Amino acid sequence: MRLVVVFMVAAMALATCKTAETPPPDQAESCGAEALQHLVGQPQTALEDETISPPTRILPPGAMRTMDHRPGRLNVDIDSTGTIQRLWCG
Repeated sequence: MRLVVVFMVAAMALATCKTAETPPPDQAESCGAEALQHLVGQPQTALEDETISPPTRILPPGAMRTMDHRPGRLNVDIDSTGTIQRLWCG
């Protein structure tokens, strides 16, 4: 009986494992973050001068964020002074 329980626990543990999925190459950089890297170090207001397609998410320090991966969404990390720290897709 104990062996059956151990087997069931091991089977459930393995069932919850999931390998990380990488996006297809054509979707890896579909939000335009690469073309906007020149904005890193600039104030957040510099985004107003750029043509950026939605969706865009501005992320100040400590902001709540969802964990869903959307290759077409531009994420902009800013620091407490409003300076752009990072631009990335997801």
